[in-house]
Amino acid sequence: MPLVMDAQALTAFLRDVFEQVAEDFAIDRVDEDGLTMRLLVAHRHLRPGGTVSGPSMFALADVAAYLATLAMIGPKALAVTTNCSIDFMRKPAAGVDLVAEARLLKLGRQLSVTDVLLFSAGQDKPVARASLTYAIPPEGMKGIGDA
Repeated sequence: MPLVMDAQALTAFLRDVFEQVAEDFAIDRVDEDGLTMRLLVAHRHLRPGGTVSGPSMFALADVAAYLATLAMIGPKALAVTTNCSIDFMRKPAAGVDLVAEARLLKLGRQLSVTDVLLFSAGQDKPVARASLTYAIPPEGMKGIGDA
């Protein structure tokens, strides 16, 4: 299946539909298999102990799965998370971005399944692993930002 949205289109979509968080993320790579993106870690993403908070890590995994799906199906703002399982494995390094490597495992008409590994930038071992399922809205269902 060919790529429908490139990094520039995904970034513009995120800014248009989720302007409240769009500036927290940057896309490094997108292709038919998935994408690599990062959380631009700031003070607001930290928890006591100087590490990135779990909710911030979840947000990165969720946005990465969402954008990996949209890259293949186009701008469908109403695609929603229906399931997420996340394993927090290591303490993220302080003061560096978190990098998500999202791999689209299955893309159907109604669901997409994505595996996401999270890394501290420059580290080889993942800090977390997430599995996410997205429900894809039926054709003809339009929402804010949908083409």
